[in-house]
Amino acid sequence: MPIFSQEETNELLSILEKRFAAHTARHPDVEWSGVLTRLQQDDSKLASIAEMEQTGGEPDVIRLPNGDLAFCDCSPETPSGRRSLCYDEQALATRKKNKPDGSAVALAEEMGIELLDEVTYRHLQTLGAFDLKTSSWIATPGAIRQKGGALFCDRRYDHIFVYHNGADSYYAARGFRGMFII
Repeated sequence: MPIFSQEETNELLSILEKRFAAHTARHPDVEWSGVLTRLQQDDSKLASIAEMEQTGGEPDVIRLPNGDLAFCDCSPETPSGRRSLCYDEQALATRKKNKPDGSAVALAEEMGIELLDEVTYRHLQTLGAFDLKTSSWIATPGAIRQKGGALFCDRRYDHIFVYHNGADSYYAARGFRGMFII
């Protein structure tokens, strides 16, 4: 992960604070000062957020159903800098022709985040309308992945859909959303 100057750090924190203030319904009863304290305790968190921001994720704090706080991609559409990826490295290795540049699982790991699972994706959709024109890979259960499949979600007709596809598939309008607990 890159090392940031104080100016770059302050600029990123300013962006995050403004987004936090503009979307209070995503994190009721949470104070920015508490989030800032958590971020300052671990430099890798800020590096992950910077990667999320740089790839178009518009990360913001959300309160998860279990009460935990997480930084999560809250861009209206799946992050533009994380599209056209197959699901994981195994899928990438088995693809013979027209390989994508990478995989969602590997890029998430490199960024220090994890793919949303179905429960978290559905929860995110209660906080806004996301993926109205795009779709996002989600963490796929092992039994499905062992058979060559992977799951993705989107929102159409004011409904959240979970679909399946071959894990080696990739599309310009499919990427992934990530998050990490703070």
